Amino acid sequence: MSKFVIDSTHSEIGFKVKHMMFTNVSGKIEVYSATVEAENEDFENAKISFEGDAASISTGNADRDGHLRSADFFDVENYPKIKFTSTAFNPNGKLEGNLEIKGISKPVSLDVDFGGLAKDPWGNTKLGLSLTGKINRKEWGLNWNSALETGGVLVSDEVKFDIELQFVKQ
Repeated sequence: MSKFVIDSTHSEIGFKVKHMMFTNVSGKIEVYSATVEAENEDFENAKISFEGDAASISTGNADRDGHLRSADFFDVENYPKIKFTSTAFNPNGKLEGNLEIKGISKPVSLDVDFGGLAKDPWGNTKLGLSLTGKINRKEWGLNWNSALETGGVLVSDEVKFDIELQFVKQ
């Protein structure tokens, strides 16, 4: 079995949410760990796990980040971790698994762009993955919103993920 751990200096856990129904606000989880465990080098059905610190969510705006950490959204005092555990992995298709936010675990499916394996200049074996997908935040109890005078809502229910991962073989 091969085990790979995240190279966080070359990875990013990004997300986007529509604000006021017409522009995207981007953010990321800054503190996290992740592993990939594979039986063979084709990585079919590799086990992938992720754990992120909810308090490390950053959108580049301190007031908004504070609101996201509050009970209105992630309630980081009571639910400090965001977790993902794979249930199926096809390197040329989908990553399936359970995403846990605020103690609620639900299945998700992410599209995979498998970058493959490569050696870096120092002889380390690296694994690259790009993942995209979307969820409805309300399924995980992230319900806060505000109606707009012009119709619609301040924050969309849909959250899009754009995730770049680089792992190093142990």
